[in-house]
Amino acid sequence: MLGATGVLGMIGKAERGAAAVRAIVESGCVYLAATGGAAYLISKAVRSSRGLAFADLGMEAIYEFEVEDLPVVVAVDANGGNVHEHGPKAWRIAAA
Repeated sequence: MLGATGVLGMIGKAERGAAAVRAIVESGCVYLAATGGAAYLISKAVRSSRGLAFADLGMEAIYEFEVEDLPVVVAVDANGGNVHEHGPKAWRIAAA
């Protein structure tokens, strides 16, 4: 679906599974992680939004946002770099 729709990025809170990471890499998009409970801060960064597809799915619909200073972290980049895998490994090494 990512390649067919031209989605450039997604925003969520949870870790993406292996199949989702492969799809992100194949489509060249990114997955941005938002901090849970930070909806107010995130909402302040949205300058405009436009529904693009699947409006009947509510929060799972596809929107286009214009944002400024969006408080998110790149969790999975277009090359498959995944903070949920690399972060814990680096933290273990640093703690040792």
